[in-house]
Amino acid sequence: MPDAYFKLERPINEPVRGYAPGCAEKTALKAKMAELKSRTVEIPLIIGGEEVATGDFGTCIVPHDHGCELGRFHRAGQAEVDKAVAASQEAWEQWSRMAIEDRIAVFMRAAELLAGPYRDLLNAATMLNQSKNAFQAEIDAACEFIDFLRFNCWFAQRIYEDQPISSSGIWNRSEYRPLEGFVFAVSPFNFTSIGGNLCTAPAIMGNTVLWKPASTAVYASWCVMRLLKEAGLPDGVINFLPGSGGKVGTPVLNSEHLAGVHFTGSTAVFQDIWRTIGGGIANYRSYPRIVGETGGKDFIFAHASADPQALVTAMVRGAFEYQGQKCSAASRAYIPRSLWEQIEKPLIETTESLAMGDPEDFSNFVNAVIDKAAFQSITGYIDEAKQSKDCHVLAGGDYDDSTGYFIRPTIIRADKPNYRTMVEEIFGPVLSVYVYPDDRFSETLAVCDGTSPYGLTGAIFANDRAVVVQATAALRHAAGNFYINDKPTGAVVGQQPFGGSRASGTNDKAGAMWNLVRWMTPRTLKENFNPPTDYRYPFMGES
Repeated sequence: MPDAYFKLERPINEPVRGYAPGCAEKTALKAKMAELKSRTVEIPLIIGGEEVATGDFGTCIVPHDHGCELGRFHRAGQAEVDKAVAASQEAWEQWSRMAIEDRIAVFMRAAELLAGPYRDLLNAATMLNQSKNAFQAEIDAACEFIDFLRFNCWFAQRIYEDQPISSSGIWNRSEYRPLEGFVFAVSPFNFTSIGGNLCTAPAIMGNTVLWKPASTAVYASWCVMRLLKEAGLPDGVINFLPGSGGKVGTPVLNSEHLAGVHFTGSTAVFQDIWRTIGGGIANYRSYPRIVGETGGKDFIFAHASADPQALVTAMVRGAFEYQGQKCSAASRAYIPRSLWEQIEKPLIETTESLAMGDPEDFSNFVNAVIDKAAFQSITGYIDEAKQSKDCHVLAGGDYDDSTGYFIRPTIIRADKPNYRTMVEEIFGPVLSVYVYPDDRFSETLAVCDGTSPYGLTGAIFANDRAVVVQATAALRHAAGNFYINDKPTGAVVGQQPFGGSRASGTNDKAGAMWNLVRWMTPRTLKENFNPPTDYRYPFMGES
């Protein structure tokens, strides 16, 4: 064992590349996309470091050109889950006892590799398989994932440094052990960095992991596994199990070795996982930790004193970046009538002018939604709004899936604050606006707070400080991430720890040490340097 104390310096957030016209970074990224599109790959499961084929294939398509296939991936089932559980428990014996500095070294090296030779690969894979433009891929697959790796290593060190006080003759210590068993990481399609964080955060704390990525994002997730392998991650620490929720999730949740779930996805699926664990609680060796970030119906609330231009920009960016496929995306807005008269025209004109198409064309702001199921769900809301007497489609509303799953950014003005698109999560490029009377600001704050079951992100736009204070208090529980004069998206690791409560999840704050605390179980040690030799206490010396 080493005989020195190791200390990481506080990280700084990874700088975002701009990919300006003519720059070398843009040329290299385009070349990598062309390279990936030029061949079709076969993606195996990775269990105990071994590549495993099942012959049950899913496909990795390009959403903006769904006739283009990037690869085929093998899907796991019961037998592969059983093998992965066994591999995770074998790896746990060494990994759980490895010194924290040695575990940290793996993920710090992964961050360096991602900042360097893997950057174009992860960005290109994300742009193609998840239809993200260059900026959205850069802030996700590169910068945010790098930040998760570096900051989580630093957070882990801070946790380990925290020790209890000791009185005279006593030495108290805390040992930070990993959980006994494995952690089940379930990741969504929309952020490559989330998938990377869901599996690596528990691993940094000494846990082994079974990772099920979303079937629509297997391609970039597989690239993450290649990155971690090159960084020196031992076999079996993270096991890669693409497949359906039923064929992978059911046997995983039935395993007695399940020690935790690290989840990002829909509220319904998370509730089902929680229900399954609760129903089988007597079957587990310990009480599984359940950490999840789910849906959102995120809002922008404006006051008459708000800056009109800043508000329009926030509404457009917040609602339509990455086609609104962010759990933090602005999907409802409350605008006072006097301000609406100023912003309606520029908001509609800006929305109608947004360039939409292939992310390989860097001039496009909007790209395709992820797959046919999402396309049908989102357009169903739009079609209903077109026929409804309770709202008006002001911009967009058009869509076409002949080549890719394209939906024009759409603005709906709802006549009632409880119209369906003001309440339900759509997860697409649809922004619903409710225009309220200026003199009903306080009442409309209460409407905003009570309209949605979610509590993820939200924003207040106002230049009057008293109004900001009022809104911040009134909406205290409506958003776990609250923004003042800014769009409700784009949380940065180490700056705005991310998560919400209510139906939005357990609010364990990815991008902060609070998330890592969930993946360890402390042991307290007390050592007495001068133990007593007589059972009698002083008070007993006199009757």
